[in-house]
Amino acid sequence: MLTTRSLSIATTGRGTFEITAAIDEALAQTAIETGLCHVFVHHTSASLVITENADPDVRRDLEAFFWRLVPDGDPLFVHTAEGPDDMPSHIRSALTQTSLTIPVRRGRLDLGTWQGVYLWEHRHTPHQRRLTLTVQGATPAEQAR
Repeated sequence: MLTTRSLSIATTGRGTFEITAAIDEALAQTAIETGLCHVFVHHTSASLVITENADPDVRRDLEAFFWRLVPDGDPLFVHTAEGPDDMPSHIRSALTQTSLTIPVRRGRLDLGTWQGVYLWEHRHTPHQRRLTLTVQGATPAEQAR
């Protein structure tokens, strides 16, 4: 079985937003118990990351690292049409991931104990981000055959 679902995630500006529960909820609608879930973000200034979900300092440190690596307003950048965070947001997205493929087990994402899936907003202003989930796998009925 192969199916798709769409998610819309509202961000409040730059930072990470855990979307694990939203993906699991969408997975539950598919009835697929075992398989793969591909998650894709349809934007060039946001990305996806799997990282620790227990200590928020991990995500703070990731942001601090990227702030140092790709600072806003760097005079190197020509593409600044939407402000000083415009080109840095595109670079952050290019350096991270716009899609993830995660195993599905028992109808949920098969993540490690401390792993969560996050949408990483790279712009300072709030945005509505569109994601597509493509889920491939077997339902309990298909597994019984």
